[in-house]
Amino acid sequence: MDPIELLRIAAPVMIRGAGYTLVFALASMFFGLVLGFVLAVARISRATPLRWVATGYVSVLRGTPLLVQVFIIYYGLPGIGIEFSPTTAGILALSLNASAYLSESIRGAILGISRGQWAASASLGLTDSQTLRYIVLPQALRIAVPAISNTLISLIKDTSLVSVITVTELMLATKEVIATTFRPLPLYIAAAMVYWLFSVCFELLQHRLERWFDRTNRPVQASAEKS
Repeated sequence: MDPIELLRIAAPVMIRGAGYTLVFALASMFFGLVLGFVLAVARISRATPLRWVATGYVSVLRGTPLLVQVFIIYYGLPGIGIEFSPTTAGILALSLNASAYLSESIRGAILGISRGQWAASASLGLTDSQTLRYIVLPQALRIAVPAISNTLISLIKDTSLVSVITVTELMLATKEVIATTFRPLPLYIAAAMVYWLFSVCFELLQHRLERWFDRTNRPVQASAEKS
C-alpha cells in the first residue's frame, strides 16, 4: 500500500480518535481539578476525620495502577449493580486518578505560601476562607501550574488505557487502521506524534499561564507582604 492510500484510509479514523482523546483528557482534567481542590482543602483542614478520609483516598488512588481502576469501574462495579457506559467509565476512572495527584500538587502549593500572609490577612479582618480565596490561592495556583500541566500531559497519554474498554480514542483507532492496512510502524509513529503535539501545545499553554500569573500575582503578594 502506497503512503497516499495509507494516509487516505488512516487520517479520518485517527483524527476522530485524537478528538476523543482530547475530549477525554480535558473532561477528566476538569473533574479531577474540582475534586482535587476539595481533597487538598480537606487534607489541610482542622477536622481530623476529614483529613484521614482524604489521605486514605489519595493513598489508594496513587498506590494502585490506573488500568486496575478502569477494570474495577467498568467490569467490577456491575457485579454490585452499578454500571457505566465505556465513555462514562473511562472519564470517571481518569478523573478519580487525576484528582489524587492534583490534590497533592494543590496542597503543596498552598502550604508553600508563607504563614505570615495568613497572619497578615487575619490582622486585616479576613476569615480563613477569604484569605484562602483572595490571598493564598492566586499565589498557590502560580506555584501549582507546572505540576498541574504535567498531570494534564500525563492524562493525555493515559487516555490510551481506556481503549481496553472499547473506547475509540487515538490508540484504539490506530489499532483498527492497522488491522485493515497491516502497516503498524508508520501508524504507531503517527499516533506517537499526535500525542507529542498535544503535549507541546499544553506546554506552551503552561508557559503563557505562568507569565499571566506572574503579572497578576505581583500586586497581591506585594500587598500581603506590606501588611
